[in-house]
Amino acid sequence: MKYAKKWTSLFLASAVTLSAVSIPQQEVHAAEVKKPTNVIMLVMDGSSNNAVTLSRWYKGESLAMDEILSGAMRTYSAESAITDSAPAATALATGHKSNDKYIGVLPSVINSPGLAQIAKEDAFRPVANVLEGAKQQGKATGLISTSEIQHATPAGFSAHVNNRSQYGDIAEQQVYQNIDVVLGGGLESLSPGTSKNARQDGEDLIKVLNEKNYDLVKTRDELFNSQSSKIWGSFAPSALAYDLDRAKTRASEPTLAEMTNKAINTLKKDEDGFFLFVEGSKVDWAAHANDTIGIISDILSFDAAVKEAVDFAKEDGNTLVIAVTDHGNSGITMGNANTTSTYSSIPVSAYIDPLKKATMTIEGALSQLKENRSNLVEVAALYGLDSLTEDELKTLQSAKNLGNEMVKMLANRANIGYTTGGHTGEDVFLYSFGPSKLTGLVENTDLAHTMARFMGFDLNTLTNDLYVPATKAFTEKGFTTKIDLSDKENPTFIAQKADITVKIPVNKNTMTYEQTSSNTVKTHTFDTINVYNGSEFYVSKKVINEVK
Repeated sequence: MKYAKKWTSLFLASAVTLSAVSIPQQEVHAAEVKKPTNVIMLVMDGSSNNAVTLSRWYKGESLAMDEILSGAMRTYSAESAITDSAPAATALATGHKSNDKYIGVLPSVINSPGLAQIAKEDAFRPVANVLEGAKQQGKATGLISTSEIQHATPAGFSAHVNNRSQYGDIAEQQVYQNIDVVLGGGLESLSPGTSKNARQDGEDLIKVLNEKNYDLVKTRDELFNSQSSKIWGSFAPSALAYDLDRAKTRASEPTLAEMTNKAINTLKKDEDGFFLFVEGSKVDWAAHANDTIGIISDILSFDAAVKEAVDFAKEDGNTLVIAVTDHGNSGITMGNANTTSTYSSIPVSAYIDPLKKATMTIEGALSQLKENRSNLVEVAALYGLDSLTEDELKTLQSAKNLGNEMVKMLANRANIGYTTGGHTGEDVFLYSFGPSKLTGLVENTDLAHTMARFMGFDLNTLTNDLYVPATKAFTEKGFTTKIDLSDKENPTFIAQKADITVKIPVNKNTMTYEQTSSNTVKTHTFDTINVYNGSEFYVSKKVINEVK
């Protein structure tokens, strides 16, 4: 196929270009790797090296991540030195840098130095990810997040859409990907309703999950008690609580470490091995809010999940563990304007003791605030702001955005600095353990290719197998084609030849074959999904080969 040749050239050009800024990774030799191979990929979204340092001081002892620190990672996107979570996840999962908001598709703009351009027609083309590759290898797969499972980073490992806000499409693709274990938030995106992220296409994915024999669990007890090999855990309508708040606000939710442990123990039963993705999502949200204790809360929660992964990998001996943040956020520092001339004599306690007084994050504390603010002093104390001065009390009483003032006040007391409420562009720590672990300074795209090699496949070849432009493929078979958009929420690819009609629905893993002469209607099910990027449908070679 001409397209396949062009795609290979594109891949090689990108690889050559990136080699100038990456440290090459040692190839995985057969003698080094027993079968089956497993990969556990963990992402603490929106963290930073400074935040990890602060969290270690707060904990008062080494982190599990410290033991497997192996290098650093560059985070820039195809268009910016500072990336968004969507292209960052796309890079980590597919090995391709992409654009702001893009999930699992190629970029339309490339202006970052050192990156090869792509053909105009390849913009928005779906590219295969490591979870899909693991599935094609027969491995069990898992996806965990403390945000909505449809959020940008878990979506990058399980879906292909032009914009991360397309929760409906992401949720549908995730369900039809037949991932074995899915744990996190995002329950509202599975069913029709009136809430912000409820389904607009009329499909009840809860019903589909039941039909697919998932054990649908909604509490930590139900999760612990499940004996199923297929588990879908939706523990909140949207995101889960911060770890520090959970006991007081949502005790029925599992911790990230508990979800990781359950997923590993479920997936490891597959004789072909497994791939598991784990995200500590709300480090990023706390960083956006400059909520120091929220950042620490969920970094330590993430670190506990890393320990679960590494403990298993040590015992198994054949599991690659990678832990990393996808990008920096907030520019957090130990030291601020208060410490400009006194930093050399300030003890660790001056930074940590004020933070230790907080028993809830800013999200948790404000959830306890009465509408008339009559318990303002008590709520401030929950966030560590005890013994308010007269000026501090007046500031909080008159605040239009109480949360903003509270986080500033705690940061000031603890001598913590922030440069922004947005993402930042620094290189970040890289943690890895096990066979084929990464070392040195690498590109975020290198992680995807390393995982793929370790599991025994090539991402470029996988893309050519899973995401073929349907119009060209069916036209070459003598069909006339069209994309039916009469139902805008449910686009359908239709191919016709003589008395044969092929219908391919968006986001699903099915195809309907109708032949009027024999009065035949058959629905075929595949282990691949159909993707529509707004201009073209993409289907796997398995779908195309099914049609004679």
